[in-house]
Amino acid sequence: MDLIKTIEESQKRPGAQDFNVGDTVKVYFKIIEGKTERIQVYEGVVLCKKNEGARRTFTVRKISYGVGVERVFPYNSPRIQKVEVVRPGKVRRAKLYFLRDKVGKAAKVKTLVGAKVTAAMEARNAAAAQAAAAKEAAKAEAPAENNAE
Repeated sequence: MDLIKTIEESQKRPGAQDFNVGDTVKVYFKIIEGKTERIQVYEGVVLCKKNEGARRTFTVRKISYGVGVERVFPYNSPRIQKVEVVRPGKVRRAKLYFLRDKVGKAAKVKTLVGAKVTAAMEARNAAAAQAAAAKEAAKAEAPAENNAE
């Protein structure tokens, strides 16, 4: 059992950002198409978080051209550059599946307001940006080391 836990701990992504269910987030996800890579931004409301450890996932829902679209992201995926919180949500549920049945304004989530909330959100976003920059810097150094050898 300890072996499984140690493997899962090694697979966790350093600098993974903390966000809550109900928050409106922007997920910067790396898309690889052949030899090219690009960052795709997926913005929506976090419906749920599932599982623990390396298997942890979260579901983000957005409305695209009048159609609800949901996407499940692995929390510790190396393809996630960063997760930026746009608006913190005020919810009383752990899973917001009831939003699937709502249309228009009824599908909105209330926003948390206040100086403390804003400061905490900005701190989380700054930490996510710093972790993403460190990840890019490490990625840029790796090919330079391979060329030197």
